[in-house]
Amino acid sequence: MPIADPGVIAHAGYPTSSQPLPLWRDICNTGPHFRWHSSGATEMTGNCHNLRDSICSRLIGSRYALLAGSLLLIVLGWFPASRVAFDQSIESLYAPDDPHLQAYSESRRLFGGDEFVVVAWSEPHLFRDGTDQLTAESSGRIRAFARQLSAVPGVHGDSTQTLADALQFPYRRDRVRRLTEGTLLGLDGATTAVVLRLLPVAEAPVPRGRTIADLRTLAAAHDPPAYVVGEPVQVYDMFQYVEQDGRMLFGVSLVVLALVIGLLFRRIRWVLSALLVVLAAIIWTRALLVVRGMQLSLVSSILNSLVTVIGIATVMHIAVHFRVLRRRRSRPDALRQTCADLGPAVFWTCLTTGAGFAALLVSGLSPVRSFAVMMTLASLLVLVFVAAIMPGAILIGRMGADPRRVMLEAPIARSLGRIVDMLERRPVSVAVAGATMAALAAAGFLRLRVETDFSRNFRSSSPIVQSLRYVESKLGGAGNWEVNFSAPDELTEAYLARVTGLADRLREELGQPPGAQPQPGRLTKVVALSDGLELMPQQVLFQKFTLEDRLAILAQLQPEAVAMVYNADAGRMRILLRSLEQQPAETKDRLIADVERLAREQFPDAKVTGLFVLLTFLIESLLSDQVQAFLLAAAGIGAMMAIAFRSVRVGLALLIPNVVPIAMVIGAMGWTGLPVNIATAMIASVSMGLTIDCSIHYLFGYRRARAAGLTRLDALRVTHENVGLALVFANLALILGFSVLALSHFVPLIHFGILVSVAMLGGFIGNLVLLPLLLRCLESRNTVSQQAR
Repeated sequence: MPIADPGVIAHAGYPTSSQPLPLWRDICNTGPHFRWHSSGATEMTGNCHNLRDSICSRLIGSRYALLAGSLLLIVLGWFPASRVAFDQSIESLYAPDDPHLQAYSESRRLFGGDEFVVVAWSEPHLFRDGTDQLTAESSGRIRAFARQLSAVPGVHGDSTQTLADALQFPYRRDRVRRLTEGTLLGLDGATTAVVLRLLPVAEAPVPRGRTIADLRTLAAAHDPPAYVVGEPVQVYDMFQYVEQDGRMLFGVSLVVLALVIGLLFRRIRWVLSALLVVLAAIIWTRALLVVRGMQLSLVSSILNSLVTVIGIATVMHIAVHFRVLRRRRSRPDALRQTCADLGPAVFWTCLTTGAGFAALLVSGLSPVRSFAVMMTLASLLVLVFVAAIMPGAILIGRMGADPRRVMLEAPIARSLGRIVDMLERRPVSVAVAGATMAALAAAGFLRLRVETDFSRNFRSSSPIVQSLRYVESKLGGAGNWEVNFSAPDELTEAYLARVTGLADRLREELGQPPGAQPQPGRLTKVVALSDGLELMPQQVLFQKFTLEDRLAILAQLQPEAVAMVYNADAGRMRILLRSLEQQPAETKDRLIADVERLAREQFPDAKVTGLFVLLTFLIESLLSDQVQAFLLAAAGIGAMMAIAFRSVRVGLALLIPNVVPIAMVIGAMGWTGLPVNIATAMIASVSMGLTIDCSIHYLFGYRRARAAGLTRLDALRVTHENVGLALVFANLALILGFSVLALSHFVPLIHFGILVSVAMLGGFIGNLVLLPLLLRCLESRNTVSQQAR
């Protein structure tokens, strides 16, 4: 009889009710209920068997009450779930005690914040020939456009800066022009800009999104069209894209995965039951977030999509197992045995998936930690609602209950069985090949780098990237930041000389050469209070102007010019800096460190901060977070598996076929130069929690086959052809679900979806290839131990 014959399958993989098998000992605590003999078979005392049957009987006996209760919970949870908020503040990306955030918050409190927006456009006939004077036409156009922009709700109109206003300065017009180059005037002499300062979000009369949308509308209507750029715009676009993508990707993944179930099993009952599980888990995850006062963040916007793929993959296993049992059993008996066979596996897969997400709690980024809480909770809710919904959904009514066979199912099963034969013939070759690939991948870890070019978070066709390219090529950079330091409560000439000395040194050692194109790693602009004061005359005729007089004149000619850089009450002064936003991480790090070093030589308490710095260090901790979260996930999942299978060796063995593919994916990131960003930093621990599911289902299936009396080789064939088939369908669903993230506008989510899909595929292959080899080694060792005793 061939090993794939239904009779053998029923006996080995899916036994009758008269053949109790070793299941759910993992949640019993009344003693060692299992012994793994030298043959690899197991035996079980009655305690866990009774507990398993009792739980299954209660779930099936109360199936309609549980199904009705679940539907009621969906209705009750809908309203609170709809109230979950999305935190779109830059502060939400950091821990409250983070030193970079504290420095940034202090600067905003002292100087009012530097949420600048630059609106730039080409103005070919700016100047009168051979002079530093604007033409009347260009001056009028600049002023008119600036008035329109300043009138937009949410813009601090008094702080608007234009080239027309700057060149009205009555003194030293040539120096004024040089001072405006790179901010209000392009290096080509044919580009100009209006620099706007946005009101703090708490003080603005309208939401930040409305302000930015109005500015973009005016810019698009301008002739020629203008470009809108600035860190506040980047942050807003990031959150907007992620929020929109979250809604869109949830709908798409739901439709795609529903179609997968429909095409595979061709039963609407199974599609609807899977959707109910997903919907219930999502609604109550969101509802519990509202109860706890938590908000969705940058990362957790993909919560819905992830819960969808986890829930539907679980239903896939149930459908395949139930369908095989229906060949020889009634529906209630098949469901009862499915519950008994898959209950422990589903229980532990949900726990280990949650453990993988929980490992992200070690991250230094607040959105990653909140995502860890949400997904851990969601994983456990999937377990709850699978138990509550599936029995009633499967047994209710008579029509369309049994999943149908999948096309090409038999060839797929036979191909899976042949893998076992290949492993039997060449176990050493396969092991050596796996070890070699793992070693090559590990070397790629040393080449990992983080991504701090914030523009790379968006598609190249997005408005923010196009605007950045224009402004950075024409105006010398869109990265605004500062260095601030202590100052006396009353300014003196001696103190200002020190400030001038620092500004000059920054220009000389780190500044952009005059007239050159902006270069990475250089400051494109350095602006100090002393620059404005140098434009003020110290004497007119016989009247001398004191420092106080010159400060008053400067403040009168340019409102907020002094208050923007000097706070007498707090005793702080700052120098404003500008550089390219689009430059590599290591270049930004080096530039920031150099500025801080030079500043502290003159002012020991100097601090470098600003949105440019904040966004740079946002990704800085991700490399260490990646390693810590992965190690924690591996340790937690390994411990769970040791408890589940009452064997530390089994727990460790189960990690190998899952760790190797993930290590290869991360190593490949290093070799290919794909950077670590806010989403890809989660790949290791998330993938670990998902790929271990394959190992759990495989090992439970294998032990069922061994307990039924099959030899090791036949048990592997049965497990490959049956559990392996379910793994094919489940991983197909997972990979398609994660691949939907490739439709995102937010590039980190695209990378996350693709890389997790690759890791899932690698984990699937690892569990079909490496895990059988490990089981062979474990059984051989058990045999030797038994003989020694």
